[in-house]
This record gives sequence, C-alpha cells and structure tokens, in this order.
Amino acid sequence: SIPIAKQLASIKALGKGSELEKAFATAALVYNNSADPEGKLSKAETKSLLQTQFWGFIQGQENKPKYQEIISALDEESENKIDFEDFMILLVSLTLMSDLLQEIKNVKTTK
Repeated sequence: SIPIAKQLASIKALGKGSELEKAFATAALVYNNSADPEGKLSKAETKSLLQTQFWGFIQGQENKPKYQEIISALDEESENKIDFEDFMILLVSLTLMSDLLQEIKNVKTTK
C-alpha cells in the first residue's frame, strides 16, 4: 500500500493547502485506506483503526463513561457499518474527551 504522506502529496489541490486542510485530508485518507468498496467500515474495523491510529487520544480514557459508551457501541454485534461522517463524529467525540486535548491547549504558542 502507498504511504499516507505520499497519497497526500499526490492531491494537487492540497499543494498550498493549510495545515488544517491537510489534517482533514489525512483523516479521510486513513479512513479510505481501511474502508470497504462501499466506503464503509465494520464496527470491529472502526475500533481497530481508532486503537491503532488514534491511540494518543484514547489512551487513559478507558474509565470515562462516554468512552465506554462509544466503545460498547462498536463492540455490539451489528450489521451496521460506519460511514465516513460517523467516523469523523467518533474522532471529534474522542478528541473532546481526551486528556491529550488539554495538553494540546496548554502548548505555548509564543516564545
């Protein structure tokens, strides 16, 4: 498979894109690389992707009720698959509850 950075570099519209645009494009590429031909992920695949690609944000969140609710929903036996929109909602939800977000907010932006 082609590395994400190389895939990102191949998108001409992002050549002069902002950091935020590139961040969202990266999320879309990571999702698309794991999705089935219909552009969806099983709940098990979604959980695995979050655990491998979003570990810094979910680490240490295991005891939080909202985290447990999200992961429990992914553990349910269900035919329902996750589309990109739902995946992004999961990412935002996990980000908002993470301890890492507070650390990011505390980063010094001036010398």
